[in-house]
Order: sequence, then structure tokens, then C-alpha cells
Amino acid sequence: MVQTDNHPQNSPERLVHHTILATWLLWLVGGLYIAGPVLGCALALLTLYFYFVAPALPEAKRLQTPHWSIMMWLLSMAAMQIILVAGHLNFGLGTGAIIKSSIGWAKGWLLIALFIFAGAVLPVRSEIIYRAICRTGKYTILLLPIFLAAPFIGLPDTLWVSPLKIVGGSGSEYFATTLYTLEPGSGSPRWQFFAPWSPAAGMVGLVYFICALQERDRGWKSWGIAAALAIIFLSQSRLALVGLVVIAPIALIFSQITRPFIWFVAVVPILLAGWFANDILAFLDLAQSEFSGARADSTRVRETLGRIAIERWQNEAFWFGHGIVERGPHLVEYMPIGSHHSWYGLLFVKGILGLIALAIPMAISLVLLVRTALFSPAARVGLSMIILLLMYSFGENLESLAYLYWPALMLIGKALQHKAG
Repeated sequence: MVQTDNHPQNSPERLVHHTILATWLLWLVGGLYIAGPVLGCALALLTLYFYFVAPALPEAKRLQTPHWSIMMWLLSMAAMQIILVAGHLNFGLGTGAIIKSSIGWAKGWLLIALFIFAGAVLPVRSEIIYRAICRTGKYTILLLPIFLAAPFIGLPDTLWVSPLKIVGGSGSEYFATTLYTLEPGSGSPRWQFFAPWSPAAGMVGLVYFICALQERDRGWKSWGIAAALAIIFLSQSRLALVGLVVIAPIALIFSQITRPFIWFVAVVPILLAGWFANDILAFLDLAQSEFSGARADSTRVRETLGRIAIERWQNEAFWFGHGIVERGPHLVEYMPIGSHHSWYGLLFVKGILGLIALAIPMAISLVLLVRTALFSPAARVGLSMIILLLMYSFGENLESLAYLYWPALMLIGKALQHKAG
């Protein structure tokens, strides 16, 4: 077969390409939660093999020397583990709890750093990721009628929970083959596709949308965009809809911002915004109230979880956190304290030092990519992805979903590495 820019040409590209294409099959057998960490470790081991065991191989000669910002991610996520152990020791949680929490750290925070590192140093072209995501988008559109019809023709919401749950060690939602869910109260259907819950599907939809916009082939691009929009809208995630409005235009804005014509055009809306500032503020306040009221119970639970996390962090474990996740009271439906929010979760589990360990590499990446995005398409994609992670850090626990949005992490790594070039 003739090799093109969109066919994998080496072992890292084949691993990435085929893992993305296998998304729906992995979902069917409940293996997505396992596949993400396995791929991250495989790419890391492949990197070590090329660096130290077989440096003379052609693929090894194409490895990049990681930019210092990539090393910052690795060091910061390693610091998370040290902080985690300190929190366990402070509360005398025992060796068993340390081992269990360390496994969780490896599947979450470490995985984030490994994918960023792999994206930076391995010869995996962005085009491979874009095309694989668009091809997966085609499969999604073909499967869409089944998902849409399921709640109306009597199919069960969850087909089965994979026995692989024993290996994963997390909640059953990560291993369930779920066709749809029903909203409490209204009973209306809501779809989560191959994600563990609907807002997570909205996040993946945004990642797919950004990637599909970069695809050069119009046919594949159409499949990718259509699938991404279907996932975003059918997930009914408020945060995903906001992200679609905020993140999607970033690449266009940064690609044109250095042209003087754009600044002259921008003068008019800036002046109008100043003139109608009070009306605009009133509209935004109304929109925020309606946004929160769309799912009032969900908003109340999230806010209460955040307050509990902050109060207990300040009073009980300021520096290193509590070390483990704890269930909340009946008031928050027994959900884990600090869930639905990466920063609150970090404060509760890993204290102020854990929060700093994430804030530093994320801030550095954001600043570097904002500067480079003015001139580099790769940096504009990376910037879109880092803004997406920042936005979702206030609505999800980033570490728990790294196995799903890992293509975004690889593209962030490539963008930061491009800064070095």
C-alpha cells in the first residue's frame, strides 16, 4: 500500500492510530479504561527503548530532545506522588492505602505527563491523530441511529458491565457499555457514547471537533465534525456547549491577529461593548443564572461538594491534603468530596502543594502556547487543547478522564516541543 501523510509509518504511529480506531470495539468490551494507561506506558517504554537500548535504529534517530516545559510536566506529576505519600503518612493510612493510591496516581496524573512527553519526543505526526479521529467519527455517525432509537424501542440503558472491571479497580461506569441515560425528574434521554458520563462525552466531543477542523481531506473532515457535534449536543453538557463557543474560534483568531486589518475591525465591537457595558453585564448575569438553573440539582451538589472540600482542606490538611478521596454526606448524594472539580479535588486529596503541582505546568504551557500560537498552526491546536483542559478543570477531575482525552495531551506535547524548534 502506498504510504501517505495519513498512514502510520512507524511503530509509535501505528500504536496511536490503531488505538484510536479501536475506540468503539474497546468500548464494547469495556476496555477503554485499560487501553489508555497501557498505551501511555507502551509509548513511554518505546521511548526508553529507542533512547537507551537501540539508539542506532532509524526510528530512534528521529526522537526529539524534550523541551524544558515537557520536563516540567514530568517533574510536577512526579511531585504529585511524593505529596500523595506525605498525605497518607500524615493520617497514618497504611501501606495498603499508599499502594492503592499510587496505582490511581499512575493511571491519572502520571498518565497525563506520559502522553505529553510521548507527543513531544516520539515521531508521531499530528495528521495521524486527526485522520484516525475522523475515521472514528465516521463509525460514530454510523452507530448513531442505534443510540438515538435505543430509549424509544425498549433497549436497556446499559447493555452490560465488563468483567474487566476487576482489572481496572474503578467504578463500574468506566467499564459499562451504556447506550443512554435518563435524566432524573424529567426522564428525558441523554447520551454519553463511549465516555463514563455525559459531561465527559462533551469533553471528548470538543477534542474531536478541534482535531477534525485540522483534517485536510474534506470528506474525512465532514465525518469528524459531524460526529463531534453530535457527541457535544446529544451529551447535553452545558460546559461542552460553552466550550464550543469559546474554544472553536481560537485558531482563527490567533491566525489573523497579527494582521493590522483585524485590529481596525475590532475597534467597532470594542467601542460598542463600552457603550452598552451595563446591558451586556445584565445579559451575562441572566445567562449565568439560566445556565446554573438548567440543572439546579446538579449545580447545588457541585457547589456543596466544593464548599466541603475547601472547609476540610483548610481545617484538616492544608499542605499535603487527606491523601485519599472520601465520600460526602447524604446532602451531596454520597458523591466523593472534591469531585467534579480538579482544583477542589487536589486541595482535598493533596493540599495546596498538589494544587501548585498542577497549576505551574499548566500556566507555563498556556503562556508559551499563547506566544507561539501567533505564528504556528501546531501551537494553535495545542493552545486550544490546554484551554479546554483549563476550562474542564473547573467541572471535571482531569486525572480520571486522561484515558479518554489522551490525543489532546499528545498534541499539547507536540505544540510545546514545536516551541523548542
